Amino acid sequence: MTLWLVISYIRHMQASLPELINQFFEYLEIEKNCSKLTIRDYRHYLEVFTEWFSSTLPHKTIGDLDLAIVRRYRVYLSNCADGKGKNLKKVTQNYYVIALRSFLRFLIKNDIKTLEPSKIDLPKTESRSLKFLEREQIEQLVIMPDTSTEVGARDRTVMELLFSTGLRVSELVKLNHEQINLERREFGVIGKGGRARIVFVSDRAAEWIGQYMSFRKDGFKPLFIRYSGKVIEDDTGEKMRLTARSIERIVKKYVRLARLPVDATVHTLRHSFATDLLINGADLRSVQEMLGHKNIATTQIYTHITNKQLRDVHKAFHSGNK
Repeated sequence: MTLWLVISYIRHMQASLPELINQFFEYLEIEKNCSKLTIRDYRHYLEVFTEWFSSTLPHKTIGDLDLAIVRRYRVYLSNCADGKGKNLKKVTQNYYVIALRSFLRFLIKNDIKTLEPSKIDLPKTESRSLKFLEREQIEQLVIMPDTSTEVGARDRTVMELLFSTGLRVSELVKLNHEQINLERREFGVIGKGGRARIVFVSDRAAEWIGQYMSFRKDGFKPLFIRYSGKVIEDDTGEKMRLTARSIERIVKKYVRLARLPVDATVHTLRHSFATDLLINGADLRSVQEMLGHKNIATTQIYTHITNKQLRDVHKAFHSGNK
């Protein structure tokens, strides 16, 4: 064992729980390339665990953790209240446990004695209903902006591009207009977990990008910029870039104007993108690639409502069909 490994081992053995958690966050950021949002969420979940563990079992260390202690922690979580004063939902409680398991996995990887994370089971939760918009509802939504104005053209382009590509809002706001090849109708993005993928643009979305850019007389690099507040001139236009929160507000605004029966969000358009592909016969692996999902199990949430083969079987053989 090298001197560096010895020092590292001793440092781990002597570290307190908060210090170990900080090392875990460094690992997530540097080695796992997790997003700031993921690290923020994990920080919150593990801070709750640390506070509970330190106050409930002040003489215990992370090496003393066992299933009985984890069970006590889960009882505590089930009685915790959310921001609205209601008990945490089962799915939310699971997030806390998932973060804890990831932390324990990190400790074991670094030869720190603790509970084996695979021993901690996650309870099954009820399947959440998947919200998506029908094609007619998409059409109703995207015609809401007044496209005779630059702001309206931007807003329609935002919604067209979301439905055309299935981009996450975090991916959309990072786009610069120069990276989009309107001739090839494609561009590359770095998505969740640092995974690169090619994104394809529909003909209609490409037309709207072109129309929106014809309005633009600025030299700003961001594809989507804000039009409220002070105009800040700089070399890149970064301070003019539209934020994820602003995109969410834009979509909500037109959902209300369109009086849609679905309380649609930015992510609903991503669901609608995947659903549209699958209903029209796309295979699950291709949709997985286009969504940027690491595991196909994540993509399979769509199959129970979009399986074209099952739809065709029902159409052909159910006696209620004429």
